Order: sequence, then C-alpha cells, then structure tokens
Amino acid sequence: MAGAVMAGLAACGGAPPGAQPTSQPTSASPGPATVTPSNPPPATTKPGTPPATDPPATPSAPPSGTSPASPGPAAVTGRLAGKDWTAIPTNRPVVALTFDAGANADAVRSILATLRREGVPATFFLTGNFVRDYPAAARSITAAGYRIGDHTITHPYLTRLGDAAVRQEILGGARQIMSVTGQNPAPLFRFPYGDANARTITLANQAGYIPVRWTVDTLGWQGTAGHTSASVVVSRVLAGARPGEIVLMHVGSNPDDHTTFDADALPQVISGLRAKGYSFVTLDALTG
Repeated sequence: MAGAVMAGLAACGGAPPGAQPTSQPTSASPGPATVTPSNPPPATTKPGTPPATDPPATPSAPPSGTSPASPGPAAVTGRLAGKDWTAIPTNRPVVALTFDAGANADAVRSILATLRREGVPATFFLTGNFVRDYPAAARSITAAGYRIGDHTITHPYLTRLGDAAVRQEILGGARQIMSVTGQNPAPLFRFPYGDANARTITLANQAGYIPVRWTVDTLGWQGTAGHTSASVVVSRVLAGARPGEIVLMHVGSNPDDHTTFDADALPQVISGLRAKGYSFVTLDALTG
C-alpha cells in the first residue's frame, strides 16, 4: 500500500523518493529559508494518471477562438531574474499563503470560504489540466478575486524537457488558464515538484514569468499515511514563520484517504499567524 500511495502522490512539493536532486542557483533565495525535503504532494497529479517519469501528456490545444500568442509580459530582467524565490524579500511581518491546484478540487470550496470569512488574500497556482478538468472550481477562485499563477499544463519535470517543450508547458498553461477563467496568471509561475535549474529559470524569465517556490511546505498532502494531521500542518507553518514567509498548501485531497488537512488547518493557520503579529499578502508583493 505504501508504494501505491507514493506512486499517486506526485505534485509540487518536490521530486519523488530516489529522484536525482535538482541543481539550484545559490541565489535562488532572497534570504535564509526553510525549503522542505523532496516529497511529492497529491494536489498536482490527478489520481490514475501515469507516473511523473512517463513522457508528459500531449498538451491540449487551446479552445477555438483563443489566441495562440504568448499571454506573458516582456522578459523578466533585473533583480527578479535568475531566481526561484523562496520568500518575499521584506522585513515586514507578512506571510503569503499559496495553494497549488492540479489533482482534484475537493477542498476548493472550504478554502475559499475560510479565506473569505477571515478576509485573507492568497495566491493559487493552477495547471492547465486542472482548469480543463475542474472549470467551475477554477472560475470560483478567480471570481472571488484571488491572485492566480501558472503551474504548467501537465505538471511535468521541466528539467527533463527541451527548451521548446518547457516554453510550451509554461505558455500553454497560461493560455488554458486564460481561456477558462479570463484571468492572466503572468508573471507568477511555480515549477512542478520544485524541479528547476538555471536553464529552466532562464526560460521562465524569458517567457515573462517569475518563478516562486516556498519557504515551508505544510506536508498536508501526505495524508494519514504520512503521519500528518491538521495540527501538524499548523505547527509547521507557525514554526517557519518569518517576514516574507511563503506557505505551500494544496486545494486537493489525498488520493488514498481523501483527507484535506490543509483546508482543515487553514483557520488555525490564519489565527496562529495573526497571534504572532503577521498579516497576509499575495505574491504580487514580490514585484511591489
């Protein structure tokens, strides 16, 4: 069962056990940060899809009537270029809550309800396949006014792809997001599995995107098999609290036990951070 669980848990938190570590530029973080160990959460691989080591699926063509032109802005240069950001560079007591969306939309309604009730902004990274498979959930995120980012089309390991395929995953994902939600995710981008190197970061920058990693992964994606719980999620976030902290959570449920620990923990995460004097921002704070 453990092997089956891990095979189904491919998502954004890192590479699966036994994968080769990804080279990262030493400048990838704007300051000391706690980047979580490589383990793949479920919220970016839909249960029943081939393992991440299989060739990526052929990207879906954009719906008729959508423009094939790049939705991204001009190439990213200057201080924001060349980095996979692990924290917002600030001394202010602010935290960015981020949610990756790929595997399923089981916790979207609960997460949006909590954020709305608490008046907290957040950033959601969507894959093209997520908006294709869960268009109503994707539209509900943007309709509620939350910031969105690009998480590719099919959630592949980008360091294993050629330059043209990397660009297609980034720009094709943005086109699909725009065609369904009407919102442009540029310039925010998150590498699937956190799998990045200097080449893919440069390609993302050339496409007009700023790669954003995380300071702490809640590991809520692990479910009961990973000895995780809502209280563990809260403890991880509060232990990693620092000015500019970027928190990685997920909108999907664990594919085996269907737990939604990130959503369950969210009210306490918010109240706990507020008790420590933190307020909340979106990842637009990077560019501000």
